[in-house]
Amino acid sequence: MPQDHQWPESHADQTDVLPALPGSHDGPTDQHPLPKQPGEPAGESSNTTNRWRKPALIGGAVVGVLALLYGIDLLVSQGSVPRGVTVAGVEVGGMSQSDAEQTLREQIEPRLEQPVQIAAGDVQETVDPRSAGLAMNWRSTLDQAGDQPLNPITRLTSFFTSTEVGVVTQAEPNQLQNAMNDLQKKVDRKPVEGSVKFEGAKPVAVEPKQGQQLDVDAAKQVVLAQWASGQALELPVTVTPVTITSDAVQVAMKQVAEPAVSAPVVVHGEGKDATLEPEEIAKGLSFEPGDGGSLKPKIDQKKIVEGLSEELKSTEKEGKDATIEFEGGKPTVHPSVEGNQVKWDKTLAPLLEVLKREDKRELTAEYEKKPAEVTTEEAEKLGINEVIGEFTTGGFAPDSGVNIRVVAEEVNGAIVKPGETFSLNGHTGPRGTAQGYVPAGIIENGAPGKAVGGGISQFATTLYNASYFAGMKDAGHKEHSYYISRYPAAREATVFQSTEGASIIDLKFTNDAETGVAIQTIWSPSSITVRLWGTKRYEVESIPGGKSNFVDPPTEPGPDENCKPSNGAPGFTTSDTRVLKDASSGAVVRKEPRTVKYNPQPKITCDSD
Repeated sequence: MPQDHQWPESHADQTDVLPALPGSHDGPTDQHPLPKQPGEPAGESSNTTNRWRKPALIGGAVVGVLALLYGIDLLVSQGSVPRGVTVAGVEVGGMSQSDAEQTLREQIEPRLEQPVQIAAGDVQETVDPRSAGLAMNWRSTLDQAGDQPLNPITRLTSFFTSTEVGVVTQAEPNQLQNAMNDLQKKVDRKPVEGSVKFEGAKPVAVEPKQGQQLDVDAAKQVVLAQWASGQALELPVTVTPVTITSDAVQVAMKQVAEPAVSAPVVVHGEGKDATLEPEEIAKGLSFEPGDGGSLKPKIDQKKIVEGLSEELKSTEKEGKDATIEFEGGKPTVHPSVEGNQVKWDKTLAPLLEVLKREDKRELTAEYEKKPAEVTTEEAEKLGINEVIGEFTTGGFAPDSGVNIRVVAEEVNGAIVKPGETFSLNGHTGPRGTAQGYVPAGIIENGAPGKAVGGGISQFATTLYNASYFAGMKDAGHKEHSYYISRYPAAREATVFQSTEGASIIDLKFTNDAETGVAIQTIWSPSSITVRLWGTKRYEVESIPGGKSNFVDPPTEPGPDENCKPSNGAPGFTTSDTRVLKDASSGAVVRKEPRTVKYNPQPKITCDSD
């Protein structure tokens, strides 16, 4: 034992020190620390121990209370919807599954009968839930909330937070798709570029409007997820921007459109003036997108000319080609006339700038001489002075004769210059009722029929033979599909146009001579003659070939109406050889053989037979 520490020798010498009671001010203080007890760590006092012991006791009590509350909360909420859960804004947390479902039905189902408000771009619309096949699945909706959480922190925070659970929708796929398709028709639109249009002579601004297109798949998902919320739904759209701004429209209005129709424009012609009225200006003025989002004015020359040409017509002279006319059975050259026409592109070139003016709104017409395509001098040098080829056919019906006369009148006097190719379809153009043609007999699929322009093939055969004996170069022709006895075998032609007047089968020949050719037609009610005039080069001989490879005609029923029975005719193969001899020496220049196969003409039977 250390010598410097003296213990009491008896109990009478020992002093008892009791810890102070809570709240007592008589116990030891920091200034008067209690004596250290045996085993007490150096530097610590019993007072320090008491200070730590007090919070520990309190903390333990709190933890115990919280544990008790957690246990009670866990017990009473077992099987309920987790606390803080809302569905479409309706609080159902802490309720039993059945109570929660009943609450949702009472508070949400009434709103489900109402149309769903839709905003898609700038379109406001509604969707009828029933028509769209939409309904709620309450059980699956509540199942999304999950079970009661066991984590004490999660349970504690649920007193102060809420969790929105998305609704689960039942949808009939076809009905929903149809509803989306109907909505798309109302939402989708093409972009409208800003522009200026005219109502009569009044300019009207067309404001730009961007295009939009509903994203159907994404929109469908938004509807499924949010339709029960009672809120307006924003559906996704794809926007197509426009390039012309409202400012550009106003600039075009003020700087071009309004001044353009503010007053007439006068065009000075040679000896007469024409006036372009504001209404006529409006018809010929339009706007199109320009650089940098601007609007560029555009002049429609054709429409502007329509407003001026009639007034300036007397200042122009129509050009006319020299023609060959047959007088007294001989060709005579009728002189050409040089034209004098307004050159509209040059005349109207300054128009746009003139339209922007308030005064001096006038133009001067510019003219140009238009020489004839066939001048008098050229026609006289063509060497058209004798008949070089001629052919005649006859035996046509009166209605076919009408069509043959019309086409003969169109072709009569036609000139084929050296090196040019004559096309019958190209020369006549469409051959319809508007051109004076009438329905006449044709053969269709081996049976008699009628069509407008029937009989033209007889004229084509006559013209072909005239060109054949004139020594013209064949540039394309086609024989009939079966043999017609009034035409020479392997030396005939047919033509055909569509109902719109397009050329399907044509007759063409080329003038490969150094001199010109003129066509003369002579029509009578019983025959048609075609003569080619020019400078004779050849004597032409036709050598027909024999017939072979005969094919018996098939038997076919005729049409139900207007059926005409026929015995048909056999098909066969034959040929023709054209021999061209020099007109001066008689020497053979060349031979041109051609082989043709004719199909059998069917034997037609009728029900009454």
